[in-house]
Amino acid sequence: MFALVDCNSFYASCHQIFRPDLRGKPVVVLSNNDGFVIARSQQAKTLIPDLQPFFKIQPILKKHNVAIFSSNYPLYGDISNRMITTLRKFSPQTEVYSIDEAFLSFSGMQINSQEYGAHIKDTIWKEVRLPVSVGIAPTKTLAKIANHTSKQNPEFNGNYTLTSAKQWLPVLECTDVGNIWGINTRLVKRLATCGITNAGDLARANSKAIRRRTNVCVERTIEELNGHSCIPLESIPPVKKQVYCTRSFGKSANRLQPVLEGISLYASRAAEKLRQENRLATAMHVFIHTSPFGANFHSDGRLIRLPYPTDDTRIIIRFAHQIVRNIYQPGYDYLKAGVGLTELIDKMPAQQNMFHTGQRARTNKLMEAIDSINRLHGKGSVFFLAQGISKPWFMRQQFTSPEYTTRWSDIPIVEV
Repeated sequence: MFALVDCNSFYASCHQIFRPDLRGKPVVVLSNNDGFVIARSQQAKTLIPDLQPFFKIQPILKKHNVAIFSSNYPLYGDISNRMITTLRKFSPQTEVYSIDEAFLSFSGMQINSQEYGAHIKDTIWKEVRLPVSVGIAPTKTLAKIANHTSKQNPEFNGNYTLTSAKQWLPVLECTDVGNIWGINTRLVKRLATCGITNAGDLARANSKAIRRRTNVCVERTIEELNGHSCIPLESIPPVKKQVYCTRSFGKSANRLQPVLEGISLYASRAAEKLRQENRLATAMHVFIHTSPFGANFHSDGRLIRLPYPTDDTRIIIRFAHQIVRNIYQPGYDYLKAGVGLTELIDKMPAQQNMFHTGQRARTNKLMEAIDSINRLHGKGSVFFLAQGISKPWFMRQQFTSPEYTTRWSDIPIVEV
């Protein structure tokens, strides 16, 4: 048996952990630069649709006293780690599927699925204060459907188990084929030509015939819908092939210096992510562009090969600057930029180069020291001067909440 544990309105729920006065009330979370609504609590979903420009719906939010928060990714990441750590108590086999959901395998465990699911749900609330939904079934695909069903039907109280075909077949009949895990819009259209519009239709289809019309992944999905597990648990996350850091400027940049400062910051953060993966980059992609909604849209970028495999922020910033100086064009108001580190290789064992000794040991120690200080004292405690000091171009975050769990100065104070 597999379980899919998924947090309800994760970003909004993270803010409600430390603001119990907002539980049960409408809450929205905005994207970078406070541009769009990207997350809503259940109460806010009845007021506004998702992915709405903030400036358009600000009067509605004010009218209904909706709590508004800027994105706070350090907080979300830490709360996610706490949730996953708690989930690992329930199964030795856990797959972190995304920041707010994970699969658990109960292989070899003697449990009452319905009771165990309720225990998981209650424990996450007790220890992390996150509301989650639990779906349990013989396959990962059915567990996804069980989880979705638990959310759509309040009588299940966020916990639903599918144990037999007699139980899951009626559910499949009520599940649109587009809501099946792994079935994208293109496949929905192709399956419609075969007369398949819901999960029940797909479960009854001839898997070999469907494979010839689609691909092997759909064949596996059919087997999964019939209770035959074909998609194993991935307890080890797949190795990343590239690392990107892209952001919009809070204020458009019409001079070279703010663009260079922004690129320096994004290069630094990309390099930090690279070191967390314990990998080295052999190539780098840098791009800048103006607003796509402007009349004079301009975009440019370059992909270059680095002189040797590296995670040295200094080297990455230096070559990012070279690219920006080559592609920057005066007269444009640049709104977004990004740095991508690509063609990654493992840091150890390192591939030797006949013409270069590679990254030096003292560089590794310097990067480790910088990362250690920033982890201990907060992100940005130590930074490269190329990132600038005042940063007038930095993204807008006028509704930022405290980080609570990742910054000493933001730790909540309990008054007794």
